[in-house]
Amino acid sequence: MATTRRPRADARRNYERLLAEADAAFRTHGVDASLEGIARAAGVAIGTLYGHFPSRRALVGALLRERNEALFERGDALAASPGPDALRTWVRAVTEHAATYSGLAALLADGLDDEASELHTSCLRLAEIGDRLVARARESGTVRPDATGADVTALTVAAASLHEHLSAADAGRLIDLALQGLARG
Repeated sequence: MATTRRPRADARRNYERLLAEADAAFRTHGVDASLEGIARAAGVAIGTLYGHFPSRRALVGALLRERNEALFERGDALAASPGPDALRTWVRAVTEHAATYSGLAALLADGLDDEASELHTSCLRLAEIGDRLVARARESGTVRPDATGADVTALTVAAASLHEHLSAADAGRLIDLALQGLARG
């Protein structure tokens, strides 16, 4: 009978320190921040970082896990009882999420089509919620019949990129313009 052991206390501390330092580094320098610098700031060797997180995407995925779950719950709630602004609310929430770190929007966009990416499952879930919300909006007649979830995904990636390079206000303006273009008119 196999038993699962809890990680040693020092391994748990290293894991938590690595996450904290990665979050700080990614907020300051984006997702391309030096992994060696993150390990050094956490007081561990780079091998320890790779022992916990075999790739940059695995580290990003671990950092986003709780945020992703909260976003998925919000999306499921919007899809379960959509109001007139459900799609707009979702697009704004995903855009803000994807703009958490500079470069994250591109990682998420790449993760959607890369089955080997540690972010792939989360990206599929985001796209699936977007698909459901667009389908509901099409059924209610609030968006054009040719509007797709892929349109929403492209919009969130573009808006998150604007958010990180210009401002949240510019991202919001793009969202408003694009959703007006998707509206049934």
